[in-house]
Parts: sequence; structure tokens; C-alpha cells
Amino acid sequence: MLRVESVSKTFERQGESIPALLDVALELRPGQFGTLIGPSGCGKTTLLRIIAGLTRPTTGTVFIDGHPSMRPSPEKGFVFQHFNLFPWRTVLTNAEYGLELQGVPRDQRRERALATLHAMGLAGFEHHYPSEISGGMRQRVGIARALLLRPKVLLMDEPFGALDAMTRELMGDDLLALVRRERLTVLFVTHSVDEAVYLSDRIFAMSRRPGKIIRVFDSEARHPRGEPDNPRARQDFAELRDEVWSLIRAEVQGIP
Repeated sequence: MLRVESVSKTFERQGESIPALLDVALELRPGQFGTLIGPSGCGKTTLLRIIAGLTRPTTGTVFIDGHPSMRPSPEKGFVFQHFNLFPWRTVLTNAEYGLELQGVPRDQRRERALATLHAMGLAGFEHHYPSEISGGMRQRVGIARALLLRPKVLLMDEPFGALDAMTRELMGDDLLALVRRERLTVLFVTHSVDEAVYLSDRIFAMSRRPGKIIRVFDSEARHPRGEPDNPRARQDFAELRDEVWSLIRAEVQGIP
């Protein structure tokens, strides 16, 4: 569903070339949940923005469902790190904003938005303003807005980073339920190794800048989704977390 081939990015600033990404390649099958993790400044968000079509790569190509996709389009939904809701719009009118831009008739977009907000646990809050709801609820609105465009790939730039630890963990559970229900293909950015292991089928570990994929952890075979017990207490969860953390720590510390 998502394929990135030989993507590199160099920024030019005040006559200086700053390499951000180097020959990045990755793949996700339909319905897979992938996570980008690596040291701060390694280019995770830049890569996500290139996939979304918000930033042009210096070289390389992004494919969605087998076709080149280098510009923003409805087939790619983007959830930002910060809520990015319009404070003067209600939960409902924020959620349906993308459909409004697409020219979807008011009655149709309202019906779809109400159904999605209900599925996101926001029933009863449709007419509240962002200042009247919690951070977790605001992020749910952002996710609903992206889902309403019915994307083939959902791109999420550290969407739970501004939430407290308890809300963040609960949002992770809700996101997994949503992924299963909607059969979504997701590429997710996080700085949390625990979160990456808990959520992901594939973990793409990145090097220091210029960022490149240095290892792919195919965790699907060991993934604890759907089990009634706490997966974080499992031995295989702990082992995978330690593997990922050891690699990322070595990159952060510059250990060869």
C-alpha cells in the first residue's frame, strides 16, 4: 500500500547544504501499522511530510497502492503532532472541514462526520469548541478529520506527544481498535520505544542525521494485539523493546 524508494532530502540554507535524509526505502502492506523511530533531528517528520506531499524530496519516489504519489491527495490522511483545530469552529465543523474543502454537500458531510465522531467516542460533544474539551478529545477530532477523507494511508506525526502518560496509553488502545475496525494502513512517528513496540507491525529504526533506515523490526509475528492480558508484561514484548532501545541508544550516543 505504501512504498518509499530512494528518498533523500537536502535543505539549502544561506548557501549551506544540510542533508536531512539519505536513500530512505520502506514498505507497508495494506492494513499494516508501521512506526518511524530514531534520534531527535534524524528526519522522521521530514520523511512523513515527503510521503504526505507537503515537502518535495531531493531524490526518490513515493508510491501509494502501486502508483507514484508526490503531492497531497485524499488517499493520504495526515494527523499532526499538535491538534491544529480552528478555535472558532465546533468539534463537528472542525471534523468536517476536509470534506468541506472537497465540496461535499453539507448534509452528506454532516452525516459522515457525526458517524465518525460517534465512533471516536465523541458523541455528545459535537457542538463544543476546542477550548471546552480535553487534549485527548481534541486529538480524536484531528484523527476523525483525517479519517473522514477515507485515506488509503494514515500518516501520524507523534500525535500523542502532547498528552499525559495515562491519556497517551488509552489513546494508543483506541487507535489500535480503530486500525482493526477500519483496516487502516498507518505510518506513525514517535520518540517512545514502548509506544512503537506496542502499536507496530513494523518498526523502522533510523540513524542520526542524515536519517536513513538502519534496521526494520518485523514485530507482527510477536505482536500481542487482541490478547486479553497486558502485552507489556509479556517476555517477548520486553525482549523486542530492549532490542529497539539498544539500537536507538547506540545511535543517540554515537556508538559505532
